[in-house]
Amino acid sequence: MSWTAPMTAVASATFTSAQFNTHVRDNLLETAPAKATTSSQYFCATGLNAIAARVLQQGTVDVIETTTSTSYVNLTTVGPAITTNTGAMALIHWTSYLANNTVGQSTMSSFDIAGGAGGADIRAILVANPAVIKPSGTALITGLTAGSNTFTQKYRVTGGTGTFDARRLIGQPF
Repeated sequence: MSWTAPMTAVASATFTSAQFNTHVRDNLLETAPAKATTSSQYFCATGLNAIAARVLQQGTVDVIETTTSTSYVNLTTVGPAITTNTGAMALIHWTSYLANNTVGQSTMSSFDIAGGAGGADIRAILVANPAVIKPSGTALITGLTAGSNTFTQKYRVTGGTGTFDARRLIGQPF
């Protein structure tokens, strides 16, 4: 690889196509718009003078299902789940209609990170008593291993039967 001296513009000097390609075109090809390969991409800094393309992901499950499990589990229709390329962080948003048939009991939804932390009450959305509401939660997850990560919504109750519907999981990777 040879070193190319920076180009200095001089009045009335000839500007060759090779100089243009080396000093203008090649630099423009390193910008974020030139790197975009699909619509809706955005770019995150991954280090000094380095960027990576990211895409917002969404998963949806519109099936009414129930559980009596007091540990986080998949429902009959698993998910929603999303797999996305991340850096060390991702912003996760999730929501679901939640209901419980037993007074004094709670219905909860959280999410699992494949190969990492499972569903956790610390980041759960919940409804207590036999009410039907659609809460949502947002969590900034840090410490991810850069690369492909899968997030799957999980469900549990403290007692009784929990009912879930209109489940959504959205991931914004960084």
